[in-house]
Amino acid sequence: MEFSEEMGKYFENIRKKTEDCHAIAAKARQKNLDPDDEVEISLAKNMAERVVGLISSVAPQIKDSNLVPRIQELEKEYGVLDWRVAFKIAEEIAKQEICKFDSEREAMEIGIKAGFAYVTVGVVSACLEGFTRLEIKERRDKKKYFCMNFSGPIRNAGGTAAAVSVLIGDYVRKKMGYAEYDPNEDEINRYFSEVEHYNDRCVRIQYMPSKEEVDFVAKHMPLEIGGDPTEKIEVPNYKNLPRVPTNLIRSGMCLIMSSCIPLKGPKLWSQLSKWGKEFDMEQWNFLEKFIKVQKDVRAKLETRKKDGNKNEEKPKLLPDHAYISDLVGGRPVLAHPLAKGGFRLRYGRSRTSGDSAQCIHPATMHVLNDFIAVGTHMKVERPSKGAIYTPCDAIEGPIIKLENGNVMRIDSAKEAKQYKKEIKEILFLGDILICYGDFFDRAHKLVPPGYCEEWWILELEKAIVDTFGSFDMDKAAELCNIKKEFLLQLLEKPLYTKPSPGQALSISYNLNIPLHPRYTYHWEDISLEQLDLLQEWLKKADVKIGEDIEKIVVPKVAQPKRVLELLGVPHIVATEFIVIEKEDALPFFTQMADFDFEKLKASQGKTPLEILNDCAKIKIRDKSGIYIGTRMGRPEKGKMRKLKGSPHGLFPIGEEGGRMRSFHTALESGKVTSSFPIFRCESCNKITIYPSCEDCGKITKKLQFCKVCGYVEKCQHEHLMPYNNREIEIKHYFDNALKILGTTLFPDTIKGIKGTVNEEHRLEHLAKAILRAKYDLYVNKDGTIRYDATEIPITHFKPKEISVTIKKLKELGYEKDINNKPIERDDQVIELKPQDIVLPCCPEIEYPADEVFLKVTKFIDELLVKLYKQPAYYNCKTRDDLVGKLMIGLAPHTSAGMVVRILGFSKNQGLMAHPLIHSAMRRDCDGDEAGIFMLMDGLLNFSRKYLPGTRGSTMDAPLVLTSVLTASEVDDMVFKMDTVWKYPLEFYNACLEWKNPWDVKIQKVLERLGTPAQYEGYGFTHDTDDFNTGVLISSYKTLPAMQEKLLVQMDIAEKIRAVDEADVAALVINKHFVKDTKGNLRKFSQQLFRCVACNSKYRRPPLIGKCINPKCKNGRLIFTISEGSVVKYLEPSLSIAERYNVSPYIKQTLELTKVRIESVFGKDKEKQEGLGKWFS
Repeated sequence: MEFSEEMGKYFENIRKKTEDCHAIAAKARQKNLDPDDEVEISLAKNMAERVVGLISSVAPQIKDSNLVPRIQELEKEYGVLDWRVAFKIAEEIAKQEICKFDSEREAMEIGIKAGFAYVTVGVVSACLEGFTRLEIKERRDKKKYFCMNFSGPIRNAGGTAAAVSVLIGDYVRKKMGYAEYDPNEDEINRYFSEVEHYNDRCVRIQYMPSKEEVDFVAKHMPLEIGGDPTEKIEVPNYKNLPRVPTNLIRSGMCLIMSSCIPLKGPKLWSQLSKWGKEFDMEQWNFLEKFIKVQKDVRAKLETRKKDGNKNEEKPKLLPDHAYISDLVGGRPVLAHPLAKGGFRLRYGRSRTSGDSAQCIHPATMHVLNDFIAVGTHMKVERPSKGAIYTPCDAIEGPIIKLENGNVMRIDSAKEAKQYKKEIKEILFLGDILICYGDFFDRAHKLVPPGYCEEWWILELEKAIVDTFGSFDMDKAAELCNIKKEFLLQLLEKPLYTKPSPGQALSISYNLNIPLHPRYTYHWEDISLEQLDLLQEWLKKADVKIGEDIEKIVVPKVAQPKRVLELLGVPHIVATEFIVIEKEDALPFFTQMADFDFEKLKASQGKTPLEILNDCAKIKIRDKSGIYIGTRMGRPEKGKMRKLKGSPHGLFPIGEEGGRMRSFHTALESGKVTSSFPIFRCESCNKITIYPSCEDCGKITKKLQFCKVCGYVEKCQHEHLMPYNNREIEIKHYFDNALKILGTTLFPDTIKGIKGTVNEEHRLEHLAKAILRAKYDLYVNKDGTIRYDATEIPITHFKPKEISVTIKKLKELGYEKDINNKPIERDDQVIELKPQDIVLPCCPEIEYPADEVFLKVTKFIDELLVKLYKQPAYYNCKTRDDLVGKLMIGLAPHTSAGMVVRILGFSKNQGLMAHPLIHSAMRRDCDGDEAGIFMLMDGLLNFSRKYLPGTRGSTMDAPLVLTSVLTASEVDDMVFKMDTVWKYPLEFYNACLEWKNPWDVKIQKVLERLGTPAQYEGYGFTHDTDDFNTGVLISSYKTLPAMQEKLLVQMDIAEKIRAVDEADVAALVINKHFVKDTKGNLRKFSQQLFRCVACNSKYRRPPLIGKCINPKCKNGRLIFTISEGSVVKYLEPSLSIAERYNVSPYIKQTLELTKVRIESVFGKDKEKQEGLGKWFS
């Protein structure tokens, strides 16, 4: 790895601390108090070791092989993450050159899994869970062929990696001498039939290919794609095929044959066309023809769409309605597609954006009724489907209209809070800051942004050079009659230095550049008729002139006033007049002063802005640019993870624990009946549930259970089980745990689990559950204490933002700020080291991360001292003691953890980490969330043997752990993120020309790889005063009922100019309420019945009318689905439909639904008003 000397010390410190922690945990594990006497998280220095760590969970013999150095050799030959590396390691493992296997089939299967693990950078467990097994089947001519079986978790690998796994499998097939698959017509047709039915009846897939595409792939595929049945729905036709073992839908197969091979076909061919022949992969040359078939299919679809519109000119940019097509009640639409007044596109990256995260002004968060908070997930129109929002006060905020008619810009969160209750209409939402890298990654063409300060200053710099032949500040200041000091300040800090109206006009006149964006208005948002109306109105204006134009006073007339509002011109409404104050009076008057009505009449299709530029003595650029539509997705998240029932420990409590799974309830009965592992203490001659005897402390012997022989080590009978269902005396184990902890007192509530779900029914030591309950902590399925939070990128911070002292920062290796000056103040901007994170500590949530992990450290220390008889490790007394401690970061659906270091504490709910860390966890920041837990907690308490015995169990489990970040071995999406301090003028010119992002050269992470700059020296274009400003917790989370959320949703829709509230009402009813009501009505007739006492469930209520569980005393039976859950949305839907005048079709659908509900529950039931009273 390439890094600076300072970064090397940083990495070495983390590596050493990780190894020290591992050594302490390993020593504790030798006490034999856990399912395994070794630490079960494998340490991995790099991707090759991660691959080995993952595969060793299914093939332990690979751990001691030479696979790691062999991967590194191949990487030197072909390059890091080259698919050919995966091909070669798969081949060598299949040929048993790396290690030996029991059979050739197993060797080939493990080889494919290893290659697959490599292309997913050794992070995702899809190689274990998604590719389930390799079958060797017989062709019609009796030759053998491959069938690769996939399951649902294959989706977590991503379409490209999953498609490459098929290539790897076929490469192994050919090298091992197996024949190609020979599908018949029925088998070919079965593929499309099943994929189509899966898409229609089960899950909407990312890409639904046409029948021609699926048939072509199925016909030419050299191996069979199979899978285990995952749905309870059968295929509609092509059933009972001899070589297809099930009629049920197989999700894994459907995903491979839709969103993988067909969708990624062009990407596969782009690589195979270069080196496929060299690797004997000519059988995949069919992809070249497939791409033509795919293009022909798409061309036919386009032709149908264009039919009848042949003479219409296609717009450069079409509105995309996908993001609002699945609207949910209570989550507001903020702007319809390309709607005027929506979020104005602005290019750039702040300290907390990029990698799919976007910025809006903190004031915008407040004026939207506090619904959008820091980290809230948003569905967006472009350039991608999703993003999270963070605050940036260097961009433009909203323009609002108050109840009194005044129109004003909101430039701060303080102003937004002051006026938000007086808002009548939100005319403009303000800017949305999106980095160039996101457009590059999505291959979205560059679109024109609104004119902004950073663009204007580039034109100013160019004008100075063009005018004087060099960058002569003295001459420029003299020409424009501006102090040189001010001009320098303007050039250095264009986002925070605002010229006066006179200065802006002087610069524009004398240097022949467009007017400063602060004094430019949204001329492209009005029509020619409105422009004419405006100029006629202004003829009646009373212009107050002092040194300059002081104010413009015009008669109060509704229609012309509306034009001012649409232009975004701030003004005050008096009794009979409208007043435009000085700051806007001079620039507005100047832009309209030379307006020529004759030019308007002769405009011949010109826009208002073009006409103004023809008339005005100064240039005016388009202030609006492109507006982007958005809606709220998921609210931000930051909370401790809890399993169902919120258990404190993985100790089974059986039925005796009651509905609450309480140890207190079980202690009253004196026993617990469940499945327990079997151990025998030879010294005490007794059966126990622990690997070490709770009485004498000696290591016990693991036994099996035979239905004939009882407890044995081995016997002649088959089906031995490592557990059996039996009663244990719970008080014995509970008292023993209290004795170990040295106390007779215990918490009022200690909760266990009903029963273990792992294959051997292994359990945690009871002392762990008691200690977690003492500290109000909850266990995850793998034995750790996990905290989940929305992922937020951060590359730079200020000490004041993370509540850490300068002294502590220096102890952690932070010496200088971004300007290479010593750190002395808490407002200096400092670059974040790549493995440091900022914990989510929002004061308004139930479980701030600092409070949780302070308690975790105390729990770990007490556990080490009292259970493991080791010295305390953390010794934390306050949250400040957490700074510098190591944690593990792990994203859902992955199996490789990343060591991170606590740097400080934010006030929001997001996990703030370097973009490289998010990518190391194979995530971006479009709304994804990740889990974190203390390093010692993972090494000490995690066990693979706690994980469920079902498919997918290894996902979200830290099977391997990387201690030092390797920039080149993370998910490649972050490689497209830009790292510059400003965009060049050529970039903005390219946007005006609608060029592709790769036509402009802007430095990205990719260009930094392999150099010390891959870890440090990143730039950003837009700063913010404090990333903790804005809304910290969405009101969506604080409003208790859907009624209130929906009321606010519709209130926001009515206020925002860019939103059609009638369309929102129709979407909420159609996409959410009607579907839920019909679905709940259907489920009501199919529901189970539940006993309130013991929680037993019945498909049909017993004739006696009470619970018949022998352990239950005739408990009362209740519905599992209530009438209220069926009818809850009916009245609100009817009221909304009436108020917003939705289409007759929707109204009639609601009336028919109402009739169906009344046929089940009757009309005499008390009417549930719901939101009816709110919308009446």
